[in-house]
Amino acid sequence: MDLCRFRYVFGPVRSRRLGLSLGVNNVPYKTCSYSCTYCQLGRTTDLTIERRPFFEVNQVVNEVHAFIDRFDSEVDYVTFVPDGEPLLDIRIGETISRIKEVTSKPIAVITNSSLLYLEEARADIAYADLVSIKIDSVLCRSWKAVNRPHPDLKLENVLAGVEEFAKSFKGRLVTETMLVEGFNTSAEELEQISSYIRKINPVKAYIAVPVRPPAESYVKPPEPSKLVEAYTLFTKALGEDRVELLNLPEPPEYKVYGDSETWLLNLVSVHPLRLNYAVRALERIVEDPLAVIEKLKMSGEIRVVIYEGEDFIVRAFNNQRLLK
Repeated sequence: MDLCRFRYVFGPVRSRRLGLSLGVNNVPYKTCSYSCTYCQLGRTTDLTIERRPFFEVNQVVNEVHAFIDRFDSEVDYVTFVPDGEPLLDIRIGETISRIKEVTSKPIAVITNSSLLYLEEARADIAYADLVSIKIDSVLCRSWKAVNRPHPDLKLENVLAGVEEFAKSFKGRLVTETMLVEGFNTSAEELEQISSYIRKINPVKAYIAVPVRPPAESYVKPPEPSKLVEAYTLFTKALGEDRVELLNLPEPPEYKVYGDSETWLLNLVSVHPLRLNYAVRALERIVEDPLAVIEKLKMSGEIRVVIYEGEDFIVRAFNNQRLLK
């Protein structure tokens, strides 16, 4: 398969948790059960909790297979981390099973955990090798303020679903808590979050802060002193070896796979990229990487935005082209 024709896989991305992670984009842009204030892809345009099929399983599996067949040594994980909530894809269980038939690479799923109250959703990802679940709050007020869930979701159901999944899951379970200054960073809230996470007993609890351009301009990372407080409370609850801060930028991208424009568009569709990282990667295969970026800017495919003093490339979805 021609790498220039890929639609459903992107990267591999140098993940702070998963090494070289080949992304699987199994849900269309901003189809999600949450509209998180810090989301790097912007506000949710299709806020839903209806699980349904989106793409043909064969097409997704064939792309994963083709990429790994060519770049086997450069993939550590195959990761479902789409433009929305991966469990909205009613075929995700089938897709995971089929991918496991064509590769021995471990499979990860990054979920916001909102649909784990559904038995069928829990069953669909039961055979993933690693599942990362979001737990930004256990208090209804801040949950609604930070995650902005679908109105039919109830926090008590979400948390109960997480607990049910944690009891039965045989793979590596990790949690991620995104801290947004002024919303879920009080000592009381941090204590309750860490206490809840201790109950579900993950192998690792990650504390994250916004490091990419968020959906809302008012979203800011907490002060360093608050990060220290959060880390202290989490380690008290879980042990120092099971808590990690994700408060630094991700490692730089360093290799382009296939056509430079297709690679960049597919990657920034789900993973806003620092401008200097993009230049560093593109200069390996094109004479003028800034010209490539400028061309995509002028055509309305991408935008360059500033967040915390850094330039990021993001996909301009209001004028996106269909990569075929």
